[in-house]
Amino acid sequence: MSSDKFNVLMIFEVIGKPAEHLTSTLNEIAEKIKGVKGVELTNHKINESAPFKAKEGFFTNFMELEAKVDDLEILSNLMFIFMPAHVEILEPENIQIQNNTLNTFFNGLMRKLHGYDEVTRVAQTEKMILQKKLEEIMKSQKKD
Repeated sequence: MSSDKFNVLMIFEVIGKPAEHLTSTLNEIAEKIKGVKGVELTNHKINESAPFKAKEGFFTNFMELEAKVDDLEILSNLMFIFMPAHVEILEPENIQIQNNTLNTFFNGLMRKLHGYDEVTRVAQTEKMILQKKLEEIMKSQKKD
């Protein structure tokens, strides 16, 4: 492995039903990651679905996935797109990085966070508008 690549372990967890759906969902995640430019999937293991103790009728499952990733920006994108429960950089043990590369990484990370923040604010505003309209409808029905 070249020194500029990262060997990473990611763990993905899913909850839902039926149990077979969880396995196919985890397989789909692995296939999508395999298709990402700058990512080489080296290994993945999907476990057996098990009953989810906190919610009757639901199941839980997880996948351990190892990949070689070209750079931190790609790793960051994987984290935001696929939302693993755990990420661990296995190699290299020591990372040497230029400040320009780190600045680019952090600025990309901040753009993504601001994008998510904007979506959240819009959703909150729309929720407040809908709540007000619902309250108006409920009041008008009580009058009738």
